[in-house]
Amino acid sequence: MTKNYGPEYVRAIAPYQAGKPIAEVAREFGLDEASIVKLASNENPFGVPESAVQAMTAAATDLGRYPDANGFELKAALSKRYDVPADWITLGNGSNDILEIAAHAFVERGQSIVYAQYSFAVYALATQGVGARHIVVPAQAYGHDLPAMLAAITDDTRLVFIANPNNPTGTFIPAAEIQAFLDKVPANVVVVLDEAYNEFLAEENQFESAEWVKKYPNLLVSRTFSKAYGLAGLRVGFGIAQPALTDLMNRIRQPFNVNSMAQAAAIAALNDKDFLKRSAANNAAGYQQFIEAFKQLGLEYVPSYGNFVLVKVGDDPAAGSRVNLSLLKQGVIVRPVGNYGLPEWLRISIGLPQENAVLIAALTKALAE
Repeated sequence: MTKNYGPEYVRAIAPYQAGKPIAEVAREFGLDEASIVKLASNENPFGVPESAVQAMTAAATDLGRYPDANGFELKAALSKRYDVPADWITLGNGSNDILEIAAHAFVERGQSIVYAQYSFAVYALATQGVGARHIVVPAQAYGHDLPAMLAAITDDTRLVFIANPNNPTGTFIPAAEIQAFLDKVPANVVVVLDEAYNEFLAEENQFESAEWVKKYPNLLVSRTFSKAYGLAGLRVGFGIAQPALTDLMNRIRQPFNVNSMAQAAAIAALNDKDFLKRSAANNAAGYQQFIEAFKQLGLEYVPSYGNFVLVKVGDDPAAGSRVNLSLLKQGVIVRPVGNYGLPEWLRISIGLPQENAVLIAALTKALAE
């Protein structure tokens, strides 16, 4: 008789499926790694900024020592940038870590967590990981329906996840709508505002949510260095909240969860305004390149505010898998989103102009097959 180890709610978790690595696709389809274009994981196509490379090189001389467990220098840089005290900041091994820490810090088994349909898969995983109850609110135009999410909050709700812009759909919620939501949320419910793609927003859509933390004691703003800052492989994220929340989060945060090289690189990247500006400009141009092609191909897409576009590649449930396989055979990696309940769609990250062109040509061929 097979022994079932661990609680049932953990055994029920489907492990997170990351985008296919280039090396795996090369092995599977007999391709040259150098010819493969990866537009699957919303990474910055410019890679790591040179400023961060230099900072890591300097930090590498002291890797025999443990990293600063409290991240003093990085917190000081973030404190200055966002005008909040350093003890309002929690560092994470990517913003994914911040989301997981929040669930463990604020939610007991059997209590509920509210999040939107078609929102980041980690919200469901974090909910299951603490044995909490899912309250999944139907999407509105593939995005968050905040009035419905407010109405869905119950007496046992302790956490609400909001992604803005949202992954994988790219939708965006204006500042006024979020503030109206925060004004009405019960004080004992923590709201996690996940802003992993904030830096890609056009100037007219930008607002500083860190300022809201000063007004709302139950708000946790989550950010990352993995996207616009180009540090996906280093895993650096952070949360901003008042001490009542950060104190609890730091009680369960793993010691040394952000390594020395990652901390050094993050400080350099945070201050590299030219790199950030160049990344945003490339993203805006690439978005136009994509949507013009999608229109020519007669494809439906969701207007995006991130560094990716969700595009519908067929009307049958096998469409996403079929087109994805054709793209893989052509050496182009994108992200199927059937696990989000969107099997007819693909999420395509915005790359360099030449990478986008390769994707468009491969997609045109795949749709014609």
